[in-house]
Amino acid sequence: MKEEDMMSVTNDDAKILGKMAALCSQKECCEKDVRDKMEKLGADEQQQARIMKYLIDERYIDEERYCRGFVHDKKEYNRWGRVKIEQALYMKGVPRNVSSGILDEIDEDEWTDMLIPLLKQKHRTTKGRNAYEVSQKLMRFAVGRGFTFSQARSAMKALDIEAADDDLDMF
Repeated sequence: MKEEDMMSVTNDDAKILGKMAALCSQKECCEKDVRDKMEKLGADEQQQARIMKYLIDERYIDEERYCRGFVHDKKEYNRWGRVKIEQALYMKGVPRNVSSGILDEIDEDEWTDMLIPLLKQKHRTTKGRNAYEVSQKLMRFAVGRGFTFSQARSAMKALDIEAADDDLDMF
């Protein structure tokens, strides 16, 4: 720790700083997560500001790095679509200019390619009175996973899932 940084962080801050540095060393954290944790530990706003400045300056916290990891994990492991990931990042307080730039790096076809196996598996277990009802359930499933209507339509076309024209016009 630099001497000038040590002067701005008081003895009262040291205990909380140690906990937050340890937390950020173990896993990626966004600013909101760390602020929430400090609040639970009883840190006032001024302490939080000093500690956050130190953690950001020393790169314990990096919003872009956090966002890249979050997007990767939710896309690859949870199979979430762009919309759901954007909403989760918004709830985490990640700035829109950071998240949209990272999400824009992912090609539109990649989202559709990820949705196809999900819809294929869901189609096997989806029951309905007719093709229209089944396609409605599959569209709701896809949208609930955070995919757009156009991505859901493209994936359903790729799987040759018959959907009534009315079904697609609704969206």
